[in-house]
Amino acid sequence: MSKAGGHMNDEEMLEGCMAKDSKAQRYLYERYKRIMTGVCMRYADRYEEAQDIVQNGFIKVFKKIDTFSGKGSLEGWIRRIMVNTALDHLRSNKAERFNVNIEDVDYKLKKDELILDALQAEDLLKLIRELPIGYRTVFNLYAIEGYSHKEIADQMDISENTSKSQYSRARALLKKKLSEIESQQD
Repeated sequence: MSKAGGHMNDEEMLEGCMAKDSKAQRYLYERYKRIMTGVCMRYADRYEEAQDIVQNGFIKVFKKIDTFSGKGSLEGWIRRIMVNTALDHLRSNKAERFNVNIEDVDYKLKKDELILDALQAEDLLKLIRELPIGYRTVFNLYAIEGYSHKEIADQMDISENTSKSQYSRARALLKKKLSEIESQQD
């Protein structure tokens, strides 16, 4: 099944995983664990928490691998499972942090303002990780993963307005942090 040197092509890897072959599963895990750890780090407070999410996500991947249709990329399919696993984790462990009253929201942002232009990716990820968990999760889902506010609301069991307000508050906090960084550099 595997070629010389222990490498498998995607088809061999998928067939092996569907057959519950541990070598194929290990290969898939090793191939995608770093990328998926990066995805999960955006939702976790600590590296260890992200590792737990990744492990649970790969368990789901291996249980559901026979449902992968082959349409779209395998990486994209795994990423969606990881994001959903991260959301499940956050829901089960931190549900109270997502409850924000729309009346409590006080923010002013221009719609076309791009506050993130000048940042390097790693700087941005560091700033995003410093956001409160609810803001960070909504920001990641909307700005990075491309979910709509309706999809976020359904996923997180919050209202669409709460999703919008948390996204706006996340942007306002990021803008404030950026202003602080800029004033330190002057």
